[in-house]
Amino acid sequence: MTPQQKWTSFYTMIRKDVVRMFRIWVQTFLPSVVTSVLYFLVFGTVLGSQIGSMKGVDYMTFVVPGLVMLAVVTTSYANTSFSFFSSKFFMRSIDEILVSPTPPWIMIAGFVGGGVVRGVLVGTLVLLVSTFFTGLTLSVHSLFIILMFAFLTSVVFALAGLVNGIYAKSIDGINIVPTFVLTPLVYLGGIFYSVDSLPGWWQTITHMNPLFYIINGFRYGFLGITDVAVSTSVIVLLALVAILVSLNWYFIRTGMGLKQ
Repeated sequence: MTPQQKWTSFYTMIRKDVVRMFRIWVQTFLPSVVTSVLYFLVFGTVLGSQIGSMKGVDYMTFVVPGLVMLAVVTTSYANTSFSFFSSKFFMRSIDEILVSPTPPWIMIAGFVGGGVVRGVLVGTLVLLVSTFFTGLTLSVHSLFIILMFAFLTSVVFALAGLVNGIYAKSIDGINIVPTFVLTPLVYLGGIFYSVDSLPGWWQTITHMNPLFYIINGFRYGFLGITDVAVSTSVIVLLALVAILVSLNWYFIRTGMGLKQ
């Protein structure tokens, strides 16, 4: 394929996904915003007033970066997994892509791109909503760190969603991973607490959770505080990107989970 043809292929895939998510915006954007508002109300008016502060900042301010990252993780993952699954089983458009000369990396970029767009947009909406509950956005420590972690995190979980979409045999296969794997990892990754407040054995377990590094790196961008070195968090993110890109490329290249 020529560079122009590759660009056309990539643009077509990502445009289809972006148009779909805006067409059904009530399903793709609104749920995460509503859920975040409920979190803000609970932690801002009930728990926040009881806890007071954590690591020297107001508790509500402390949890906002984690809640934004929760929205980015779940929506980027869900978008790519469902988009690929529907292309494979419902619309059967994946067959047309597979018989075309489109290389695997273009397919990966096309499907993952939609997840990145949705993840970043939903994260931005949740952050905007948070301004009604806290002045967090007025005290940004490092805008570059915030943007880097938001983008890389959405890429990581869009790639993970693509793996799920490739192997899922039913709609239940799409839902089981977020419910029983992704959600526990996110909630135990330090959204609502600092790892310093945990007993020693639980701190060890928490450090084995990749979401812990992602949430802490994103929080550092806003507040300048973290439980682990930012460089370590970046290394974890880049390692996850490399591993998941390799897996997806191999699966698509060999047709694993695609050939019915």
